[in-house]
Amino acid sequence: MHETLTFPDHLRLIDERSTAFRAAVAAAPSLDVPVLTSDPHASPERTLFDLVQHVGMGRRKSAAIVAAGPADAPPERSAWEDGAGAPREREALLTWWTESIEQLTSTLREAGPDRRCWTWWDDSPSPQTSGAWARRQVPEIAVYTYDAQLTVGAPQPVPDEVALDGFDDCQFTLCSTTVAWPHEPAVVDYHADEGRSWRLRLDRDGARVTRLGTAAAVEDPHTADASARGTASDLLLMFYGRVPLDSLKLDGDRRIFDRLIAWDPSV
Repeated sequence: MHETLTFPDHLRLIDERSTAFRAAVAAAPSLDVPVLTSDPHASPERTLFDLVQHVGMGRRKSAAIVAAGPADAPPERSAWEDGAGAPREREALLTWWTESIEQLTSTLREAGPDRRCWTWWDDSPSPQTSGAWARRQVPEIAVYTYDAQLTVGAPQPVPDEVALDGFDDCQFTLCSTTVAWPHEPAVVDYHADEGRSWRLRLDRDGARVTRLGTAAAVEDPHTADASARGTASDLLLMFYGRVPLDSLKLDGDRRIFDRLIAWDPSV
């Protein structure tokens, strides 16, 4: 049975993961240590200071988007960045980080879960609402927290509650698309050791996700062409490129996973 987290749950988890992120930064020997991450989008020269600034600015931008309400585009950069950047002294930086999160959570609380606002996932089944923005924050902050913990030599698995809901959100928000799959049709199953499973169908109509065990999945007898099994934490970290695909137990045609990793529907 799929357990859906609520808007208050997501606000609570934003605070919890943000506190863990702050603790990792506070424990670092220096803000200049290079970040240990497999993030394909990160510069190899990224330092811990750069990571805090990047993630904090992202939360401020998300707050500005929610605050703006219905829109056809995100707000101007001046709405979320004053040009000064984050302070370089550690205590001031940690205060700035806390303020970034408070700005995000207070904006979300004021908006509630149903405010319409701009999103970049308009071709997915996820709603274009403040509640969807709140949900999206949780896995993002969790994965960056893993990066910070790894950098200080104390990586922790993503908590089950965060990882299960986060992987579910990644499938429905980031994977689901109406952009045609450029390869032969395929069906991929993901199984979390904690008892949740998802099916991703790829074809010329795009990518569509169902939760296995739902009526929609039961009516689809198709056997998966490829499947991956692991802890919810490893599924989420694999999705974000933090742990290798081989961290999971794979069955079927591995090439499908390689193609999925290489596929960018926005291009």
